[in-house]
Amino acid sequence: MDWDKLRIFHAVADAGSLTHAGDALHLSQSAVSRQIRALEEALGTTLFHRHARGLILTEQGELLFDATSAMAKKLDSAAARIRDSEEEVFGELKVTSTVGFGTLWLAPRLVKLYERYPDLKIDLMLEERVLDLPMREADVAIRMKEPAQADLIRKRLLNIRMRLYATETYLAGSAPLERLEDMHNHRLICQNPSTPQVSAGAQLIQQVMAQDVPSMLTVNNYFGVLQGVLNHIGVGILPDYLTVDFPGILRVLPEIESVEVPVFLAYPEELRQSRRVAAFRDFVQEEIMTYRRLQSGDTATE
Repeated sequence: MDWDKLRIFHAVADAGSLTHAGDALHLSQSAVSRQIRALEEALGTTLFHRHARGLILTEQGELLFDATSAMAKKLDSAAARIRDSEEEVFGELKVTSTVGFGTLWLAPRLVKLYERYPDLKIDLMLEERVLDLPMREADVAIRMKEPAQADLIRKRLLNIRMRLYATETYLAGSAPLERLEDMHNHRLICQNPSTPQVSAGAQLIQQVMAQDVPSMLTVNNYFGVLQGVLNHIGVGILPDYLTVDFPGILRVLPEIESVEVPVFLAYPEELRQSRRVAAFRDFVQEEIMTYRRLQSGDTATE
């Protein structure tokens, strides 16, 4: 199929007028009309209904316009990546992460990234489902597990653990909490055991629930668990990366914790030269280093 004819068809369909499309393409109306007729003859179908008020796509024309629109987006994306490898950091970057880490750790720090690169457009997709990076469902992923997909560049950022936390206000008005068995006198706040989550967190939940906990609040993400803890509802199971940003929560039963959970950053091999990806990667690594320093200070005071 003639790419030039498709380009002209797309412009006409987008403008709804031969004249306006011709102006945009710097072609005469008659030249545009000839190309559209030639395309219709090649396809053996009518692409436009012609009215006095302009052109309206036929059903077949709609199908072709959907295809040329997808092509145009891919071409624009490719052009942006080419420019991105040579110029300043700008354009869209699709980032995926889990709801908890993306909401509670990553999103609050993005202001610093925008201060450096004000023209960057970040599409932050927070979900537990692992998006397909090679198929370009996302450009960069931060996951609580090493990605298994091929052709990915991956870097281990840090290790986290799930631990038990409560506020001083809650603890002051509750029964003593010195041993795990004491949880039978406390309310547990945690992710719903059936919610998709890292296995380390699910195992810790089961360990605590085995203490005949009388009351529970289950939520389908860590943001909700954190809100429950901050509002003195009970003892929550949360990832330890929250302690730096939320110093009002206190660790309880320090001998009880999950196994380590690795946090990985990954992106497709084909984006190795992307300045947007490099800018985001370097930013996250810097923030992780700052977080580690602060966490070390917190650990030293525990």
